[in-house]
Amino acid sequence: MGLFTDEYLNMDTRKSYGHVTALFANAIFGLNMPVTKALLSGRMTPMGYTMSRVLFAATVFWVTGLFMKKEKVLPKDMLFIAAGGFFGFILSQFLFAISLQHTTPVHYSMIAALGPVIVMLLAALFLHEPISRMKVFGVLLGVGGTLLLIFQIGISGNGHSDLSGIALALASNTAYAVYLIITRSVSQRYSPLTLMKWLFLFTALMLLPFGLKELLHQPVYRGLATTDEIMMVAYVLVASTAVAYFLIPFALKQLRATTVSIYMNLQPIVASIAAICIGQDTFTWDKPVALCLVIAGALVVTNSPAKEKTIKTLKH
Repeated sequence: MGLFTDEYLNMDTRKSYGHVTALFANAIFGLNMPVTKALLSGRMTPMGYTMSRVLFAATVFWVTGLFMKKEKVLPKDMLFIAAGGFFGFILSQFLFAISLQHTTPVHYSMIAALGPVIVMLLAALFLHEPISRMKVFGVLLGVGGTLLLIFQIGISGNGHSDLSGIALALASNTAYAVYLIITRSVSQRYSPLTLMKWLFLFTALMLLPFGLKELLHQPVYRGLATTDEIMMVAYVLVASTAVAYFLIPFALKQLRATTVSIYMNLQPIVASIAAICIGQDTFTWDKPVALCLVIAGALVVTNSPAKEKTIKTLKH
């Protein structure tokens, strides 16, 4: 374990690990979309799904913490971690589950690709980071891709349900963007394990009064699950919850929130391929066009010249 701590790694190596972990986490999140869609088709409810993930992660991280060096967390940082749990998991993942009841994994994943744009807008609003003309252009590209998607939904007759799913997807990804911004500072000060221990403990305490009863009545836990369903639940709990959420604070420790968010562009690629292959969606011309617009917009936003930002910051 010591070989992977900051004292043994130079800055370039740490950043490389940050990029790799962000990429791997978002690939997991991408595949999680069609898996979740399948589980929510009569096997689990959104609350039962969210509650399962929270309790599993809290248990895994606290048991693991028994064998690791303990870190003392400042009381003021506990507030940021608790807020991160609320926005980054309760709000984000509960809305994610509800959204997938109304729309397809492909549509949701394209909204997720707007993540870097949402992070940039929130950083400008709350952290007063400057917005260049190139960033505005990137925002317009991303919005254009989303509008194309919505327009085609209207033409195809999928109607209100799909649009509701997209609205919920926007809310879910906005909550996740808030999570990336507010946990960036505590991710610098504490190990990913410490952060996840407390984040999921707070999240579990917040959700238990509302979700425990429903959790006990999930069909997938009542002797009705097939082998495929058990494997899907295992993927959700182990990969997309314990592993992926552990990797994100590691990436935030090495990279800016806007840089980490750019890897959300991998999610629609993974989700689209998986969903279309298993028949959860169909391939139409508008999907790759909308995807290209959204990803191009995110790339423009995150690759806007740093020099311009530095000049504006110095003037300020």
